[in-house]
Amino acid sequence: MTVDPSAETDAIFAPDGDLGDYLFAALGDPAELTGRLCAVESVSGNETALADAVVDVLEKIGAGSGPDLEILRDGDTIIARTNLGLAERIVVAGHLDTVPVEDNLPPVRTHMSGENYPDDEVIWGRGACDMKAGVAMQLSTAAALTAPSRDVSWVFYDHEEVDASLNGLGRVARNHPDWLVGDFAILGEPSNASVEGGCNGTIRVDVTTTGVRAHSARAFMGVNAIHSSAEVLTRLAEFETDTVTVDGLDYRESLSAVNIRGGVAGNVVPDECVVSVNYRFAPSKSAAEAESFLRELFTGFDVDVTDVAEGARPGLDRAIAQDFVDTLGLSPAPKLGWTDVSRFSALGVPAVNFGPGNPLYAHKSDEHVRVTEVEQATATLRSYLQGR
Repeated sequence: MTVDPSAETDAIFAPDGDLGDYLFAALGDPAELTGRLCAVESVSGNETALADAVVDVLEKIGAGSGPDLEILRDGDTIIARTNLGLAERIVVAGHLDTVPVEDNLPPVRTHMSGENYPDDEVIWGRGACDMKAGVAMQLSTAAALTAPSRDVSWVFYDHEEVDASLNGLGRVARNHPDWLVGDFAILGEPSNASVEGGCNGTIRVDVTTTGVRAHSARAFMGVNAIHSSAEVLTRLAEFETDTVTVDGLDYRESLSAVNIRGGVAGNVVPDECVVSVNYRFAPSKSAAEAESFLRELFTGFDVDVTDVAEGARPGLDRAIAQDFVDTLGLSPAPKLGWTDVSRFSALGVPAVNFGPGNPLYAHKSDEHVRVTEVEQATATLRSYLQGR
């Protein structure tokens, strides 16, 4: 699947002038807005210009015909929320940053060649699906929502695509957890405009085997740590992971060796070997339970945790979440990867992933999003929040 060379293409360039006005002018057309957002380069660490423009847009929206918006900012993370005193509050979140550009800016609006793209245009460019289209969905909906049936908190955050310690949503959760209070959260990650509920948790551990060094010509004088790792790999290969049902969704777990390292030189029996193991566990388990499971599985070996993140239950058994699923009219699926819905779950807010774009194209050089999908997702979100 590639850009159709015979199709007309329209490159999109951000102006040198006011970016807020540039984005505000496209609020009525979420696909056009997606292209304009993509034209504003915002690789992680370079979100400030886009964050400033989003604040400008939100101020203009709040001054319009809809409800007032209280705007809060921490670095390049912005929260704009209504305070109408309604019975429930929905949090809608999306990140402003992208992975590095890969010859895919400026964005273009064009047709793609391929059987899955008949009679449909796409926005092609860095961030198109991950997740400028989701941000366009947020801003277009916020502008059109004149009488919401629930209070809404719009969250736009920085540094999602890099180390978790820099994540703007995590920073706000630590510094201002009251800013993220809600009854239900929607994260605009690409999900083909369908609901992907919650997410699996993830933990990585290093399993270490030890031995005794020796000259490889006299290997009988040593103990080969790489050979000893065979038992670790055998336990992994023989283990059958579970599929766990959580709130009506089936989360398939995964357990894999993702790296192995050892050896000193071509003529030395190695005295250490490390197998890195990644376990993706169902959101019904805690990270502590996942760690306990791995330590038991690798009894007899040294096990060190190198990375861990809790999963997130989808909370689809709650009426407010079921209402969203009913509005969509499609059966929800589980999110097997990890996303920032986990941060909302840790705050006691059930969360789902819902946004335009195919996640299989995220971070790729041919990243793109279908125009009809952006329009569909925006209409769905507006219908849900409008409550009619």
